[in-house]
Amino acid sequence: MLTGLAPLVCSQTRLLILGSFPGVASLAAQQYYGHPQNHFWKILQAIWPSDPIGTSVDSYQKRSEWLLSKRLGVWDVYAACEREGSLDSHIRQPVVNDFARLRQMCPALEALAHNGGESFKQLRHTSLLGLPVYKLPSTSPANASWSFERKLAAWRDVFEKHRLIT
Repeated sequence: MLTGLAPLVCSQTRLLILGSFPGVASLAAQQYYGHPQNHFWKILQAIWPSDPIGTSVDSYQKRSEWLLSKRLGVWDVYAACEREGSLDSHIRQPVVNDFARLRQMCPALEALAHNGGESFKQLRHTSLLGLPVYKLPSTSPANASWSFERKLAAWRDVFEKHRLIT
C-alpha cells in the first residue's frame, strides 16, 4: 500500500486542486506534480506570467510558497492505494482522503477542481462540502488528447471565476 502526500494548503486557500494520487516520480521526490512532463507547474506559470517568482521558480519549496501565496492549494482524492507505475488506471484498493478536514484547514475555501477523470470519480465525496466542484482536464502527459493551450484555457477559466487572476 502506497501513502500519498500531505495537503499543500493554508488558511487563505480559496481553490483546491485535487489530483488522483501522486505518480512514481512525485512520490520519490515527495512533491506534487514532480514528473517533468506534467503540465501542472507550466500551466500555473502561464496563468501568472508576470509574477517574477512564477517565472523563476526552481525549488519545490519556492514553488509551494508561490502557489499558496496565490490562494491555491493542492491535494489528492486518495490518501493511499495500491498501484504499479503511475497510471491512474492501475490504482487498486484506493482509500479516499478525509475531505471533512478541509473546512478547518481552509476556512476561505470556495471551490474544488478535480485534475482529471480519476480524481473526478470521487465527486460524491467532494460535493458533500457544498462548494462548487469543477472537472479540469488532466495535466498528466498521458492526457495527449488535449493540447497545452486547451488545458490552459480551461484552467484559466476556473481561476478567473474564483478571483485568482487579477
